[in-house]
Amino acid sequence: MTDTLATPSPTEADAVIIGAGPVGLFQVFELGLLEIKAHVIDTLPYPGGQPVELYPDKPIFDIPAVPVCTGRELTDALLKQIEPFGATFHLGQEVTEVEPQPDGRFLLTTSKGTVLLTRTIFIAAGVGAFQPRTLKVEGIEAFEGQQVFYRVKNPADFAGKNLMVVGGGDSALDWALNFATAEAHRAESVILVHRRDGFKAAPASVAKMRELCEALEMQFLVGQVTGLDLANGTLQGAKVTGSDGVTRVVPLDAMLVFFGLSPKLGPIAHWGLDIERKQLLVDTEKFSTNVPGIFAVGDINTYPGKKKLILSGFHECALAAFGAAPFIFPEKKIHLQYTTTSPKLHKVLGVETPVFD
Repeated sequence: MTDTLATPSPTEADAVIIGAGPVGLFQVFELGLLEIKAHVIDTLPYPGGQPVELYPDKPIFDIPAVPVCTGRELTDALLKQIEPFGATFHLGQEVTEVEPQPDGRFLLTTSKGTVLLTRTIFIAAGVGAFQPRTLKVEGIEAFEGQQVFYRVKNPADFAGKNLMVVGGGDSALDWALNFATAEAHRAESVILVHRRDGFKAAPASVAKMRELCEALEMQFLVGQVTGLDLANGTLQGAKVTGSDGVTRVVPLDAMLVFFGLSPKLGPIAHWGLDIERKQLLVDTEKFSTNVPGIFAVGDINTYPGKKKLILSGFHECALAAFGAAPFIFPEKKIHLQYTTTSPKLHKVLGVETPVFD
């Protein structure tokens, strides 16, 4: 007799959220208020998504009622908020297959062999399996993660170093200013390199950068990194070709490159969903895709007037949860209730109903 490997029995679920960034985490909350328990899948080994992975310590100023918080603080607060709902997390794995079933449910399989049979799917994957756009210079791969970085996880690692920051967007300007001014992890020197004297960044950041350059507290060079200066297997500097065609060697200890993210939908691109410019088309009533039972919230979706803001994603989560409820409770009429006054929601949240005089 030949032994065969048994296919693992799927875990049944009402909702699966793909993506554990801020919007994915808030989707857990909105579903929880409707008594829908969620499973959450993310390719990263920890929740938080893009804010935690790319700028955990940068301030965020546009979360309603929160004057300022970091990406890490926002994630911690969201995790605290969803505690009552007991979501199941499957981290460090990617959804590789989604197979519609005859009964309308979906069979999901992940890269680690997790199998879920779910009534609904919420895609909150940000810009997909995001990857930083890399600097195309021969031999640079050997120094990635050693002296060349596409994200800052611990600013203290760069304190006291001679830094080259490459890019012209908000991330490049923000980190250049941060390392030029922050007492806790100030760099020895900061040189910002951008291909032109124009930026896709907040005007206030650009003005601050020019002010620091005037004060000789940092430098700005117009040009492109076209080569590396090596000695004994170590990156000693970068060759920067200016707009005048002259190539100069700029010494450095470390290089930070911020060219933005390259959106990669990965397997999502093959699930039969309507896609426009690597984003999922949704309606604005339920944030449903063209496949009934599959919803998309946050930066992964697109619709007329779409704004890629965390607060917009939060709004989308609420409507998507109500849109999904009929798939999970087909015989139940869902009424809008308020967390301020609803005893039922207080029970769901595990809090006492307040008594007002």
